[in-house]
Parts: sequence; C-alpha cells; structure tokens
Amino acid sequence: MPPLKAYSNDLPYSYAAGVFPSLALMTAAPQRAMRLLLSERAAGDGVEKLRAICRENHVREEYADKALTRLSGKQNCYAAVVFEKWQAALMANQPHVVLVNPMDEGNLGTIQRTLLGLGFQDIAIIRPAADLFDPKVVRASMGAVFSLRVKQYDRFADYRAEHSNHALYPFMLDGAVLLEQAVQTLRKPYSLVFGTEGSGLPPEYATFGQAVRIPHSQAIDSLNLAVAVAIGAYAFAQGNPKEVG
Repeated sequence: MPPLKAYSNDLPYSYAAGVFPSLALMTAAPQRAMRLLLSERAAGDGVEKLRAICRENHVREEYADKALTRLSGKQNCYAAVVFEKWQAALMANQPHVVLVNPMDEGNLGTIQRTLLGLGFQDIAIIRPAADLFDPKVVRASMGAVFSLRVKQYDRFADYRAEHSNHALYPFMLDGAVLLEQAVQTLRKPYSLVFGTEGSGLPPEYATFGQAVRIPHSQAIDSLNLAVAVAIGAYAFAQGNPKEVG
C-alpha cells in the first residue's frame, strides 16, 4: 500500500479520525472506506465493532501509531478510517440548507451534525469555504457528513440554476420578516440560506427570496453561525409548508 500523506485538499482521500467518526463512516458509507488505521493501544467495544465492520467490508486493517499521531495531531487518537472523497447530488424535493462561504471548520462540522439531528440531509456549500473533507471538519461533525448529501458549488448562481424550484429564505440581520412569520407562510421545497461567520449574506440576497431575521437582544451584534442555523432549521422543521405553485 502507498504511504499516506498529510491531509491536503488536493488529495483524493481524507481521514475519519477517532473511533466514533470511523464507526459513523462504516455504518453509513462503508463503500467509501479504503484502510483502517489502528493504534497498538486501541481497545474496547467500539474498536472491536469497528474492526468487525471493516472485516465484513474487506477494508484493510493496519497498525499505524505514528501515522495516527501525525494525521490527527493528537496522542490519543486510536483509530482512523481512510476514505475516498465524493460529491453528492441534492434531492430536488427535499429542503436544503445553503451555506455561503462558511470559513470556520468547527462551525461547518457542528452545523452538519445539527442538521442531521434535525432531519435535514441536503446541504449546499458555496465556495470559497472551509474544506468539507478536512479531518477537523469530519471530526467536528462526529461523522455526520457520511449520512448527508453535501454538494459544493463555485457560485450561488450555480446552485440556483440547478434548484430553481426551491423557495429561498435568506437569513439576514435586516431580514424583512421575523422567523416566526416566515415559518407560518413557508412553501416547499425550500432552501434556508446563511452567510459567512463574519459578515453574513451580501445585501443583494434580500432580493432573492423572503429575507428572514432571528430576533435577539441588542446586547450582541449577531448570533454564531452554527447557532443561527440550528435555530432557523429547527423552526422550519416544525412548520407546515405549502407546495410551491
């Protein structure tokens, strides 16, 4: 087997570092797994379950303590699965969450895990953005990425051309309607659109659909992106959308 390289976004593979993210990968998408890396100190039910699933799927197992430390940057990483990167197709009849230029790796991973928990499986990411397959993002998502359909686009216009039937709900600090009002009149299929951590969405996004704002105290200037996505997605998930006609 060829030696593994330190992660970079031009590699065709990445790493699910940690027992839990590795199990998430092997449970949701075992066909993407290439190699199982184990520490000599790896032990416990989770490790044995991971090894058994890898054997069932003919995934090569090897001990690689030095590689695990180098790849994860941690002394206590006991397992990792090397996996092939992929590009998913979003479902046309499902709600989407569109992230425009999300740059924080921790936020991106947390958002994926939160959305999966709330029942959203289709995510569009508009570049430039944090690398979806960076091991830090995969770990922050706790492996949620393997159960999601995530597609990356170079421009928002490219996403819009592909899914023109979705009603757009851009979340903005000066959105025309409050979140509660938007949920009461939402239509499906729909897309919740969020901007970057620092500056949010550009002003022109207010013209693309029904701009929404999440009310909050004036003691802060804005909500953390991951928090805003969680609030917005939860509220819309409770709604009773009308068909776009």
